[in-house]
Amino acid sequence: MPSLFRFLMFLGLIGGLAYGAVFSLANFVKYQPREIIVTIPPGKFVKQQQ
Repeated sequence: MPSLFRFLMFLGLIGGLAYGAVFSLANFVKYQPREIIVTIPPGKFVKQQQ
């Protein structure tokens, strides 16, 4: 039983570190929004005849 408890504690610690990393990335990294322009060829709009 102690090895199961130790394993669960290890998984909890890894999960907590992952949660902390995602939280810190979401709150402390500043992003700069920018425009994205994608040109689509006119052939993509034409319905294909079968």
